[in-house]
Amino acid sequence: MELTKNFMTAEAEAKWTQIWKDKAYFTSKPDERPAFTVVIPPPNVTGVLHMGHTLNETVQDILVRKARMSGFNACWVPGSDHASIATEAKVVQMLEKEKGIKKADLSREEFLRYAFEWKEKYGGIIYNQIERLGCSVDWNRVSFTMDDHYYKAVIEVFVDLYKKGLIYRGARMINWDPSAKTALSDEEVEYKDIQGKLYHVCYRLEAADGQPLETFAGKGIVIATQRPETIMGDTAICVNPNDERYAHLKGAFAYVPLINRRIPIIFDEYVDTAFGTGALKVTPAHDINDYNLGLKHQLEVVDTLNADGTLSEAAQIHIGVDRFKARKLVVEALRENGQLVKEEEYSTRLGYSQRTGVVVEPRISTQWFVRMKELAEPALNAVVSGDIRIHPGDKFLATYKYWLENVKDWCISRQLWWGQQIPAFYAPDGSFQVAATREEAYQAFVQSNGAVSFSAEDLKQDEDVLDTWFSSWLWPIEVFNGITEPGNKEIRYYYPTSVLVTGQDIIFFWVARMVMAGMEYEKQIPFRDVYFTGMVRDKQGRKMSKSLGNSPDLLELIDKYGADAVRFGIMISSPAGNDLLFDEAALEQGRNFNNKMWNALKLITMWKDRESFHPDKQTEQFASMNWPNAWFRSRLNQVRAEVDQLMQQFRLSEALKTIYSLVWDDYCSWYLEWIKPGVDEPVNAWHLQQAIAFYEELVQLLHPYMPFITEEIYHLLADRKEGDELCVRQFLPLDALPTAAATKSEVSFLAEGELLKQVISGIRDQRNKAQLKPKESIRLFVNTTQTELFNTIQSILLKQVNAASIGYVSEAVPQTIAAVIGKDQFYIESEKPVDTGLQKEDLQKELDYLKGFVASCDKKLTNERFVQNAKPEVVEMEKKKRADAVAKIEVLETSLANLT
Repeated sequence: MELTKNFMTAEAEAKWTQIWKDKAYFTSKPDERPAFTVVIPPPNVTGVLHMGHTLNETVQDILVRKARMSGFNACWVPGSDHASIATEAKVVQMLEKEKGIKKADLSREEFLRYAFEWKEKYGGIIYNQIERLGCSVDWNRVSFTMDDHYYKAVIEVFVDLYKKGLIYRGARMINWDPSAKTALSDEEVEYKDIQGKLYHVCYRLEAADGQPLETFAGKGIVIATQRPETIMGDTAICVNPNDERYAHLKGAFAYVPLINRRIPIIFDEYVDTAFGTGALKVTPAHDINDYNLGLKHQLEVVDTLNADGTLSEAAQIHIGVDRFKARKLVVEALRENGQLVKEEEYSTRLGYSQRTGVVVEPRISTQWFVRMKELAEPALNAVVSGDIRIHPGDKFLATYKYWLENVKDWCISRQLWWGQQIPAFYAPDGSFQVAATREEAYQAFVQSNGAVSFSAEDLKQDEDVLDTWFSSWLWPIEVFNGITEPGNKEIRYYYPTSVLVTGQDIIFFWVARMVMAGMEYEKQIPFRDVYFTGMVRDKQGRKMSKSLGNSPDLLELIDKYGADAVRFGIMISSPAGNDLLFDEAALEQGRNFNNKMWNALKLITMWKDRESFHPDKQTEQFASMNWPNAWFRSRLNQVRAEVDQLMQQFRLSEALKTIYSLVWDDYCSWYLEWIKPGVDEPVNAWHLQQAIAFYEELVQLLHPYMPFITEEIYHLLADRKEGDELCVRQFLPLDALPTAAATKSEVSFLAEGELLKQVISGIRDQRNKAQLKPKESIRLFVNTTQTELFNTIQSILLKQVNAASIGYVSEAVPQTIAAVIGKDQFYIESEKPVDTGLQKEDLQKELDYLKGFVASCDKKLTNERFVQNAKPEVVEMEKKKRADAVAKIEVLETSLANLT
């Protein structure tokens, strides 16, 4: 069979994707097996997957494939989120740019038709990317948060929570996005430290009888503000009642600069006398603290901003001008009027919309809210009690607890069209009823009021839609129709799900709220484990974003390196919870790994075509001949146990590194070399059989990480029966793995293997230093107490270092190259003259290093704090390392003495 020079990624990916789909390997239906359920964190339908999604999807696929190959009925539900704010902004932009249509010129129904067209286009792109990455999702279960059943579920939950008194409508100070023209929840505001300006503005004063008042050198009262464009919304000046500087202002008034409106001087201990001038302008419409002061002192609320961030008619000046442009105009006017006392640089924090990136405005608005305290308590207990395990818990458990212990009511209404429309219906008099349909709302009016003077058609539904997170918090439930068909067969079988894989940035938005919804509607947790991935950053540590142009295109990477290499590259450098510095070099490493495995397959395939012989397993020599197989079986069993444990701990990156080392180093670089026949020798059929069997196990172990090349190699290693695909081949339980040999423990084989690798590497290193060519044969002498062990590995050792013979000695051999490897002394004899001076220099360097190492160990071991605080196994390891170093020092000193 002729194999291509390198692994052809594109052909293999297309072939196996189609085969897996045709055979429905990833389709899941309830059966007698235990379920392993994962719901994909639904990406927004606003574009394409970024590298954060790539990491997230790869982690999920690893877990799902591993479970499917371990006896579980694995169900991975794909889907996408309608992302109300982001998607509506994109659709509005598209309509204006491509069709010359403004949203205001469309009816709600017309706009929604365009939005669904957008969803079909970009949702398809996302699903194609997920498939190209090799994700083993059940494509029969694709869900979307605006599907009919899902829409119905969201409305049902809203109505239910309203009836329970957990949803209310009221006027509150909320966060407002002037770009999207909608309210935001507190969690959708991202605060950044910036360098701003503090403007000191003078307000003219007047006594209660109308006489002018002067303070601060005849300039009235000076107020420091960061936002001079809101001055026109001032409705009071506030000072501390204990501030003697302002005691004479009781009953006095100030005049708002530029518009000359009279406002009262009020007194409240809220004001910090040491900050600024000790006087505060109160603008209830534009600051939450001012709003609370206004409520306390019954101040007028003057909203000087429109929904789009321009100045309103209430501002009286610069009407329709953008807030930041208006700031410059106001400052300029204050300066011209002599009312701008001074400007100074000022460090502050500013809130930005996570959705559009614009500066958020505090705004008083009538919105819908969820009371969170009652819902938060069960969600907090679920994690604190350990019912839900967070990974890595030491990093994120405290964050989860803090948010739930300090939770605020959730603003869930959004001033948009794209989303689930709030099921509140208003009568002509402004009263309303909450109901799933217009007809149900009308009946509610009739039941509560008796005869009514209007019809159902007269009812007007609330124009707002619900926050996207109000739909996605039902995701693990409603993808199985748990709300719309309570207690159905699938929700009983698949819920609670097994593990949630998500980013740390949505621990509040999504994770905690899903727990709340699960406890409220299913009376149990929605998942048992939560695995938080880190954030993917570029090599400079910057968050990847389109604006910076540092986020690569996933499909381009797959075309260039192959899906397996992309998956390998992103996983090899992503320890749980820690940020990942993305570097294409890691993808290149993955591609090189592909080629290494492909070359191993080519070598085995070549052996199949050569003349072979079948060794007699009954001979005394068979155990020695079979030693490489016994050693690798021991090593493979050891790694299987390690990988299983690492994956249970969600240490997926460490597990991949362990498998990578096993394949690249132990199998390819050592094992295949140890069993390789000589140029003119026939192939040992037993070695070949074992090499193929081991390789099958290796690609099975690696399959969850790199599905395409492993499936391809598996099928090229041997002819397979129908349905014998690697993606569904079951792992043998650890206690059912074949053992290395009945006569010796696997621990012994592992120790022998480590010694052999160490000795081969050490002697090769000495050959290189002595500039001995690989073809030049040597004679080897060993001073060791482990003669029996060396006899076991002697034949491999001689072949690997090109030695004609090996002898055992008890003293130094003159005119040889001396080396210390482990606790043994080696003497290499060759035709080339020996450079004693160079040997002494190398031995002295190693001796000096080891003495320094022992000194550092002694420093640790004599440190009481280290000994008391370190784990016992760490202390023991330190003692062992010291003992090994001391033993080697003795051997080195003897070797040096023999050279003098």
